[in-house]
Amino acid sequence: MEAGGESGCWFLYYAYGSNLLRERLLLRNPSAALCAPARLQDFKLEFGHHQGRTSSVWHGGTATIAQSPGDEVWGIVWKMSTCNLSSLDKQEGVEDGIYVPIEVNVHTQAGEVLTCRSYQMKDYVSGPPSPQYKKVICMGAKQNGLPTDYQEKLEAIETNNYAGPVPIMEEIEAAIKAEKINSA
Repeated sequence: MEAGGESGCWFLYYAYGSNLLRERLLLRNPSAALCAPARLQDFKLEFGHHQGRTSSVWHGGTATIAQSPGDEVWGIVWKMSTCNLSSLDKQEGVEDGIYVPIEVNVHTQAGEVLTCRSYQMKDYVSGPPSPQYKKVICMGAKQNGLPTDYQEKLEAIETNNYAGPVPIMEEIEAAIKAEKINSA
């Protein structure tokens, strides 16, 4: 399935969860390029467990978007190579039926409207995220300069207080450290 607004061999991907953080996205999709922060109108950010099952990666609810007139979700538009489409779908659990790809129109701060591929969780039960997952989302929001009031909303999200190991978090932190060393 091709994402809308496709030209040549790239597509636009709208991230609102852990893929807000560059180091998280680049773990699996090294060719992704930052396009712009953008706002998705008439949706709200929710956290849930697909079919009531807790994420084995994040040990808590994971982000999804739900239609909600008058609300908005801020995220990042990434420009990605179509050869990364299957790895992105895999990361989002498309083949396992956890998330389904959707097409959304988002508004950049410059007033452009971009048609992007995004993902929405199917049959989920609401549930709080782990502190580690919330931290990655908040770090990504800060890294990309999302509006301060939106960052404050993210910081206020209740977590499930999970304190065990989260291997993906260790991978992300290692990638951030490596990047700091390389740019020093």
